[in-house]
Amino acid sequence: MSSLVAAATSSVGSANLLIFALPVLLIGYMFITQRRRQKESQRLQSSLGIGDEVTTTSGLLGRITALDDEIATLEVSPGVSVRFNRRAIAGPHSTSPSPNESETDSSSDPTSLTD
Repeated sequence: MSSLVAAATSSVGSANLLIFALPVLLIGYMFITQRRRQKESQRLQSSLGIGDEVTTTSGLLGRITALDDEIATLEVSPGVSVRFNRRAIAGPHSTSPSPNESETDSSSDPTSLTD
């Protein structure tokens, strides 16, 4: 009888340990991923240079014409410059077309009209 009570007590103890361990592990995982994002962001900010084509967090594409500690000036079209906070730069703009852009859609092509 006492072995049955001891077995029940140990399973309750391990369940209580699990209840406390899961939130601690989740919080630890969140700190690790946040630190990884910060390092990636710092690496990106340090690699920015004048002449780089970049994308902002709002989706604007431009070429960096001036850099300051806080401000990046982007030329979005010839003669049009826009100032952004450096933290608003999401990353470099990839110049290679995506597979969807290279495909032609015959329904929107005006030369492919059928009778």
